[in-house]
Amino acid sequence: MPGWLNFVFGGLSGMMGICVVQPADLVKTRMQLAGPRGNPSVLATVSNILKKEGITGFYTGLSAALFRQATYTTGRLGCYNGISNYYTTAYGVPSFPVKLVIGMIAGGIGAFIGTPAEVALIRMTADGRLPPEQRRNYKNVFNALARISREEGPAMMFRGATATVTRAMVVNAAQLSTYAQAREMLLPQLGDGIVLHFIASLISGLVTTFASLPVDIVKTRVQNSAKGTSQVSVLMSVIKNEGVFALWKGFIPTYAKIGPLTILIFIFLEQLNSLYYKYQEQ
Repeated sequence: MPGWLNFVFGGLSGMMGICVVQPADLVKTRMQLAGPRGNPSVLATVSNILKKEGITGFYTGLSAALFRQATYTTGRLGCYNGISNYYTTAYGVPSFPVKLVIGMIAGGIGAFIGTPAEVALIRMTADGRLPPEQRRNYKNVFNALARISREEGPAMMFRGATATVTRAMVVNAAQLSTYAQAREMLLPQLGDGIVLHFIASLISGLVTTFASLPVDIVKTRVQNSAKGTSQVSVLMSVIKNEGVFALWKGFIPTYAKIGPLTILIFIFLEQLNSLYYKYQEQ
């Protein structure tokens, strides 16, 4: 397969997946931004969105989510598959530790590329929780990026880039390497097919949610802050004011997003790859 197709298929699979799980991502973001005084449950958060914004409120920021997948997921999956294929050709099937390293590298690259979209997404999904007079009311992701650049300076589009890259390295090390390892171990028992892809994705999504949630909460608060703040200060503030377990706030909606998104991304990706190879054989 040509190297560039790894990037195209990666981006397409991410964009198709996010269309399904965007509501869960929005609920997760609202819960993470609630802080120590607001400690809403999943049901309370969902009810509040329905009451104030209606059904369409769950898809606030979808354009930013799609743009993020088009940049971040294109970069991370393309880099992961490209580096993995190169390593396999040169040195054989990579071990699990090598898969972790490849996942971290690919995640870091993809995250930096996708940081502007990430900032726009956080701003747009957080908007509905603010009083009407304080809302930014971005029309779409491109309007958000243009206004952020014009009103706050171009550097603001990379607010929290370090936190974004940190999270992505953790997410991808967990997600991509766990999926590849689970797929490899289950292949002899299940054979190659949707059942294998589904179970490997389910395992990958659970591990990824647990590993990534603390850095995801820190990243979300850094990017939504009015003034620049460091990851360490945000982390210490959360632990001090809300307790250690607050680092896993929003676990259910996060897994409701990451679990299905992981499943959908890898199933879509595997099917796109299969279609390509089937077409090549004709």
